[in-house]
Amino acid sequence: MAVRATVSRFPMDTDAQEAGGVPWGVTATPFATTDENGNPPAYGPNGHLLPRCENCWAYFNTYCELEQWAWTCVLCGTLNGLSSEAISRYSHPQSCPEMTSSFIDLEMPVEGSEGETMQARPVYVAAVDLSSSEEFLELTKSALLAALEALGPGSLFGLATFSHKIGLYDVQGPIPVVKNIFIPPDSDGTLPMELEDVMPLLSFLAPVETCKDRIAAALETLKPTTSWERTTAAGQGLDGVLLGGRGFGVAMEALFNYLGSEYGNTFALARVFAFMSGPPDYGAGQLDTRRYGEQYASKGEDADRALLPEQTPFYKDLAAVAVQSGVCVDIFAVTNEYTDLASLKFLSIESGGSLFLYSNTDDSTLPQDMYRMLSRPYAFGCILRLRTSSEFKLGRSYGHFFPDPQYENVQHIICCDSYATYAYDFNFANNSQFSRHTSDLPTLQIAFQYTVVVPPEELANLEVNSASRSKHILKRRLRIRTVQYSTAGNINELYDSVDPEVVLSILVHKVILASLEQGVREGRMLLHDWLVILTAQYNDACKLVHNENGSSTSHIDVAFSQCPQLQPVPRLVFALLRSPLLRYHEEGVHPDYRIYLQCLFSALEPSSLHRAVYPVLTSYATPDKHAYPRHSLSRAALITSGSPIFFLDAFTTLIVYYSSTADATLPFPPPHDCLLRRTINKLKQERSITPKLIFIRGGQDDATAFENYLIEEQDVDGSGLTTAMGFVSFLEEITRSVLEYMK
Repeated sequence: MAVRATVSRFPMDTDAQEAGGVPWGVTATPFATTDENGNPPAYGPNGHLLPRCENCWAYFNTYCELEQWAWTCVLCGTLNGLSSEAISRYSHPQSCPEMTSSFIDLEMPVEGSEGETMQARPVYVAAVDLSSSEEFLELTKSALLAALEALGPGSLFGLATFSHKIGLYDVQGPIPVVKNIFIPPDSDGTLPMELEDVMPLLSFLAPVETCKDRIAAALETLKPTTSWERTTAAGQGLDGVLLGGRGFGVAMEALFNYLGSEYGNTFALARVFAFMSGPPDYGAGQLDTRRYGEQYASKGEDADRALLPEQTPFYKDLAAVAVQSGVCVDIFAVTNEYTDLASLKFLSIESGGSLFLYSNTDDSTLPQDMYRMLSRPYAFGCILRLRTSSEFKLGRSYGHFFPDPQYENVQHIICCDSYATYAYDFNFANNSQFSRHTSDLPTLQIAFQYTVVVPPEELANLEVNSASRSKHILKRRLRIRTVQYSTAGNINELYDSVDPEVVLSILVHKVILASLEQGVREGRMLLHDWLVILTAQYNDACKLVHNENGSSTSHIDVAFSQCPQLQPVPRLVFALLRSPLLRYHEEGVHPDYRIYLQCLFSALEPSSLHRAVYPVLTSYATPDKHAYPRHSLSRAALITSGSPIFFLDAFTTLIVYYSSTADATLPFPPPHDCLLRRTINKLKQERSITPKLIFIRGGQDDATAFENYLIEEQDVDGSGLTTAMGFVSFLEEITRSVLEYMK
């Protein structure tokens, strides 16, 4: 569980917080195997025996004062009695993880443990769009074949298709059998019969280890529905307009109800992979994609604001059905037409899944992403709770979770991998302030309760009976991290403790929220104004501005030259304003791509987000020898460095660029055993998604893909034109705004 704060020294009080101008909060990656420094938790049993505070319900931890019969809660100061079992246990502190580490992971008893082995089989269902092209289906087949290789023994797999009808495959016989049920075309229509009556669920869900070849054979039979077949089924629409044939909404709802009947009996979590080649345009849940064309053509309305909210609550409501059915949905959209991901995204992010967007089938990384996603461990049925010491409290929470309807600051996460990150900001409670005594430090406790499926091959070391060893077993665990922070005695100490990557994370969440609620223009203004105010407050704190005759005479330090921790901030804000996340609709930013980035960025841990917003550019003298570790994203930096090879890491894309003046004897592309390739392979291995790798030879290949990332010479206001005054003119504009603000 990695926890990173925007400032490692917390502000003393509300005045210090407001005077600093820096967001105050943390990011947490609860299922990360180590903390932010690479240290693993202390493991142990009996999480249900861990003492809890009678007042604030915080868990006992190493920072609590322990007496012979009682302990004092470090968060609220309450004195709590100890049970005789706890007194006995704590007389041998070395055997108790909570006495040796502030980061612990304890096993919890699983409810109904007699039946636990029956409930644990992982279930995966592929729902494939047949209102598509041959190329789309070929890519989907490759992805599902990769998925079958990643699935462990004991997994169950079901294959379904959707168009103007739903197809269910039974692959457990000698030849695959498909049964179809037609979808009513009207938007409030329901299926004439339940899927269970079309095919029993246990005929649909096939064991992967015995049916892998037959599943592959069934995939080979997938063919796109013809336009004739679709229009015949749909009939003529109003005014002779032909209706579409992608009944996605009905298919999803039917699948969730189908699977939900066995939730907690056959499986503990089912994952549905929805492969889409365009928008739902048939039956319940169909989306009107004409709004994209209308907004594109209109001049009077803010298109960015109009296209970001959902047009119907259908998919948000459907996500709740998925959660009730124990289903997590991953959406893979392979399309360059407007699909209205603004409406569809809730189905994935609120059910604990992911949203992937690929603009074409040619260079899509879908099979690699699929394999990578299924190969890594994940937790499910997670509950995340943050508690703070009494002087401060949680403000807003950000991330892909849904809040508990009853308890404050409790979040439910359906499915969580080791990359999923959540963010929180803080406020002071009731005009409180932190004590100046080092004995009363600001304290934060994060509790994460989760379930993992332990596959048969890992059960050999566990004490389970031989009958259970061939089955998956559920393990419920409780992971707790308690962190204490020091306080900043003055504003300079606060600024020196800033972590710019975490500040960026909180800012990204805030501007996404502002964009969704008030439009992209508002998101840009929020970010710009924040930088202006921070710069003004920094200059004021460092006594860099002197007012004479009512005007500020001194030079404004917009580069934060006296504070190394703040120096990256102007570049990060400039890059965020240049990002497709905040560029204007008129610049050609596709609304679906913007939604995809919002979903991606709001789940990334801070270091990855930094790369996605302001890519890392390094240079090499040869493929085996580093030149410089970091360059600014400008042509001037390339020319002055004189290096022949540049490597750009933009998180979703990796580019190796050979300068046009590079020695012709340098091998291109770089050899597989060189330092540069090893660096690339390591980065690809560590990433949550598969980055696209591009090799460019300057002077011979089209270098546009690389040059588009050299943003510091591009105009921030969105003309995208390369000028000599990009980042420089941005700083000048910030300077003018600061002077205006300080008048």
